Amino acid sequence: MSDRRFLSILTGSFSTPCADNPTVAMIEAAYRHHDIDARYINCDVKPGNLADAVRGAKAMEWVGFNCSLPHKVAVIPYLDALSESARIIGAVNCVTIRDGRLTGDNTDGKGFLASLRDVADPRGAKVMLLGAGGAARAIAVELGLAGTGHVTIVNRDPAKAETIAALVRDHTRGDARAMPWEGEARVPEDVDILINATSIGLGDRDAIPPVALDSLRKGLIVADVIPNPPKTRLLREAKARGCTPLDGLGMLVNQGVIGVELWLEKTLDAGVMKRALQDIFGAGD
Repeated sequence: MSDRRFLSILTGSFSTPCADNPTVAMIEAAYRHHDIDARYINCDVKPGNLADAVRGAKAMEWVGFNCSLPHKVAVIPYLDALSESARIIGAVNCVTIRDGRLTGDNTDGKGFLASLRDVADPRGAKVMLLGAGGAARAIAVELGLAGTGHVTIVNRDPAKAETIAALVRDHTRGDARAMPWEGEARVPEDVDILINATSIGLGDRDAIPPVALDSLRKGLIVADVIPNPPKTRLLREAKARGCTPLDGLGMLVNQGVIGVELWLEKTLDAGVMKRALQDIFGAGD
């Protein structure tokens, strides 16, 4: 009788719509590279079916799954525990199933932080964060937990920015404040890191958030969460002015690396995953 196994480890993602989610391509490329008998199944789960999907994953003994829009908050009642950052952020994008228990985590900010550490130590840094959506919320909290000196959240609606700033102040050792986004945002000279956490530039290589380009200076780190295109106009303008650019592919890749470490206790080759995304999006200019 053959000693081959015909039961793969199951992982995946629940979201809707999901046809343009490239996570499956990068994670399965890494599974193949490491000869891991696992699958990552991209599932279109409508809001009314989320409870059934979670029960199904548990019943079929999946080891974990990602949750993307619109399920990051809605999934929480179906979980047994939350990580510290997920509890503070109030949203979950990664669920680990172990011994029948479901634990929710948020790897958005963790993925960004892992990418940022390739170019800078966030401890003690002064950060200017553009936007106040889910990505900004997760990044701000993780920056606070990592010991960042100060985060200024800039947004059209300053009340939303203040909500995030209060999370950082109340739940981490970091300091944060909100600032209204009026006209072109200027980057103060004492800021070390500028982060675009808005969706401006997604799928449009010519779009750029309203930032005063003459305030971008040599030595400033300019990061963008946009993975497609990898080299956004903001990053191209920043590089031309001597800044250190950081694209959104690293954040996406590290989210996947962290998720699989939680599920399988294995570390995937980030380079393999990044090349899989570059094959899809192109490396950019």
